[in-house]
Amino acid sequence: MPAPGALYRRALLGVLPGMGRRRGQDVPEVELAVGGVTVDPGHLADYDRVCGFRLADRLPATYLHVLGFPLALRLMTVPEFPIPLTGVVHVANRITVHRPVDAGETVDFRTYAENLRPHERGRQLDVVLVGSVAGEEVWRGVSTYLGKGRSAGGGPRRDRGDRPAAPAASAQWRVTPRVGTDYARVSGDHNPIHTSRLGARLFGFPGPIAHGMWSKARCLAALEGRLPEAYTVDVAFKLPVPLPSTVAFSAGATGTDWDFALHSARDGRPHLVGTIR
Repeated sequence: MPAPGALYRRALLGVLPGMGRRRGQDVPEVELAVGGVTVDPGHLADYDRVCGFRLADRLPATYLHVLGFPLALRLMTVPEFPIPLTGVVHVANRITVHRPVDAGETVDFRTYAENLRPHERGRQLDVVLVGSVAGEEVWRGVSTYLGKGRSAGGGPRRDRGDRPAAPAASAQWRVTPRVGTDYARVSGDHNPIHTSRLGARLFGFPGPIAHGMWSKARCLAALEGRLPEAYTVDVAFKLPVPLPSTVAFSAGATGTDWDFALHSARDGRPHLVGTIR
């Protein structure tokens, strides 16, 4: 797997005057692959603790995102990638678990980008990460990223109507600044908006914010033991979770289907909404 630290340094150098390259206007015709990826039991246990999962040999759905993230990050730093990594916003993530994956299995990953499209605040695209075991696809993740532009991209506009009331909470969680640094350590995603007050301010945030994929993982951990063997979990990231803050988790089931959400415990503003089907 590529080293995430070197990729972030490359991305930061690309925004310096005279160092950047002209961006492509379409998705790169590139697919990257790494085979024979194994799980470090100590790293898995550390990830489970940070995200609230029980310690077990079965991999959480979101763990495979972390395991393959350096490959996706490498794709996002190729010169042809149309959106610069610095300042990119992760707006949605969909994970399909075809079957459970155990820690002793060896996973092959491949990644590619698709569906570059306009958005009212710029452009967005999907980065697809696929995990396979012995030639069988067992897991697929689709991360939607927004690259903000100076002018509107002509895409669909958000609903400007009144925000619905937050659903009744089934749990509240205190999210401390340590969540930002701990998740960066176990995920390899060291974007400074999650770990540094100065880094967050450079990108327009008053202070550090939680990783969206930590929020998704924490919600799945709250439903652990109640999910089917195969499912798709789809989330939209709304407003950032400031560090520190207190969030309210809510979830409701219809058969094996779930709808869940994460809101601010103080004012009910939405941080994440999701479904499991």
